[in-house]
Amino acid sequence: MRYSLKFREKMIEKMAGANGKRASELSAEVGVHQATLSRWLREAKMSPMAKEKKRSGRTGSGGRRSAEGKVRLVMEAAALSESELGGFLRREGLHEADLVALREEVDKAAIEGLRPKKKHRGLSPEQKKIRRLEKELNRKEKALAEAAALLVLRGKVQAFLAMDGEEGNTDGSYE
Repeated sequence: MRYSLKFREKMIEKMAGANGKRASELSAEVGVHQATLSRWLREAKMSPMAKEKKRSGRTGSGGRRSAEGKVRLVMEAAALSESELGGFLRREGLHEADLVALREEVDKAAIEGLRPKKKHRGLSPEQKKIRRLEKELNRKEKALAEAAALLVLRGKVQAFLAMDGEEGNTDGSYE
């Protein structure tokens, strides 16, 4: 009997997953011969695609490990004794080198996350509006200061002319 690729992958995932079942147990559940299930699992572990998935950190289902999953693996592994670590790695489908790479990746991500964020070179719309309003305010303050200076000067000119008019001209004309 021929089985679809999707069915095969599902059976392999059930055997190779974190709580993987033995081929004999799965055989009784799904009705596929135990030797067939074992062969599928063996072929999956030996295929170049499976090796690439492990190298890239992908899980058996074809997805990538989440950041939370990576941290969980590293933390769980750190809490285990040397004798327990082997079983843990087998359950998770990892090699010791994979765990070392995960530790480095998690460490690097943690350090990067603690660094202060770089400021954007561009200004936010609010910052642009503030700058525009500040420029407008400065321009208006200068215009107001100029108008005030002109008023003061006008007052002084009028006072000067009023004084000049008192000395030579009493009728208020400027001739």
